[in-house]
Amino acid sequence: MVSYAAIAEKDLMPLLTRVYIRTAFLYLLVGMVLSVLLSLLSSRLVSGLAVPLTPTYLHIMIVGWITQLIFGVVYWMFPRYSQDRPRGYDQLAWASYILLNLGLILRIIAEPLITPQTDVAELGPLLVVSAALQWLAGVAFVLNTWPRVKER
Repeated sequence: MVSYAAIAEKDLMPLLTRVYIRTAFLYLLVGMVLSVLLSLLSSRLVSGLAVPLTPTYLHIMIVGWITQLIFGVVYWMFPRYSQDRPRGYDQLAWASYILLNLGLILRIIAEPLITPQTDVAELGPLLVVSAALQWLAGVAFVLNTWPRVKER
């Protein structure tokens, strides 16, 4: 006989999912504020400042909001990997979260600093590291999730 506590435990949203989703909500709020700021900067009152912030805005919304929301829900809702490891390898899943956010934060810092007046050689390596961290996050996510994509 299955106890109510066992059923309730099974149905709880995992900690990593909650962290992913709450982080995604934070990026959504930051992205919405940045959207308003970009609208103001695009006006004739303050021209030229919106251009370096636009790629940052897009990364915040796509990687910060959408991708993290998807990763969190997938980690929670996809079929179980096994009885012992229902969501795969927790360390790999957490590594994906950490790498994704480190890469995104690095990009948020470095990307707006690259303007036609700056030397790309100075800041370009930061964007390469940022992209590599985000790529590694994607690889970790796929490695952990791939075995969970099955019929039953």
